[in-house]
Amino acid sequence: MSFRFVLMTLMLGSIVFSSVKPISAEKMVVDPTGRSVQVPDHPKRIIALAANITEIVFALGQQHRLVGATRYSNYPAGALRLPKVGSYIRLDLERILALRPDLCIGVKDGNPIVIVRRIMELGIPFYAVDPLNINAVVETVQAIGDLLNAGENTSTLVNQMQNRINRIRKLVARSKSRPRVFLQLGISPMVSAGPNTLAGELITLAGGTNVVTGSARYPVFSKEQVLSLAPDVYIITSMAREKVFEDIKQEWLQWQQMPAVRNRRIYLVNSDLTDRASPRLLEGLECLTAAIHPELLDMKQLNCQ
Repeated sequence: MSFRFVLMTLMLGSIVFSSVKPISAEKMVVDPTGRSVQVPDHPKRIIALAANITEIVFALGQQHRLVGATRYSNYPAGALRLPKVGSYIRLDLERILALRPDLCIGVKDGNPIVIVRRIMELGIPFYAVDPLNINAVVETVQAIGDLLNAGENTSTLVNQMQNRINRIRKLVARSKSRPRVFLQLGISPMVSAGPNTLAGELITLAGGTNVVTGSARYPVFSKEQVLSLAPDVYIITSMAREKVFEDIKQEWLQWQQMPAVRNRRIYLVNSDLTDRASPRLLEGLECLTAAIHPELLDMKQLNCQ
């Protein structure tokens, strides 16, 4: 065992035992992944280990409890000011411990299991969520609201989300057409969303037919393959913003054989609205509905980019 390893272990132990305050009252809860977790009755120092969790905590009006978030927690504006603990797939354990959390809320699909286990070994409660579809997103909001004793804020937010989903379902039911949709997630390589993804589910709920089929969640496509699929609607949603968005759109406009190009049905949508499992997913649903069925919703009245 190296001297450096021993020193690091002592340092981490010192941070935990000297800075984490004893929990005065606790409760046992079952998180959405089915794990029993002993958590503080009223957690005061929470670290959100994914951007969607940060957004949910803010949406519940519990942001005063947050002492840390992950690198890409960029919404709302207050999230940008929170201390960062690495990305959700590359967490900085030392930084997490230095912030003295009494609760970490993370995601089953993404947070590195080695770091998660170390967090728990050091006595910090870890509450995990796993929102893989739109109903699970609503359930996750409810679960985190209950965890944080957010009361009326929770029921109000959950009801608003369910009402928006129901509104879109009713609107889409008016239309008999189901335009063929290709949703571009990545730039290089060109990645799309399969049926078993949040974005893929949004396409269906918004009244479209996803031209991407098969079991792969995020398959890679060539330009030739996309052209052969002949989508009626082409949606570009990437983490790259502004000029990059517009450049990609201009590149596609030269391919007039694609129905989406020929009919000027290429749209730009903020990727955070279509693949981040937060309440803003409903904004993404509305944006996709407006793109697929402009006769039902006007995209100009929505904030999609």
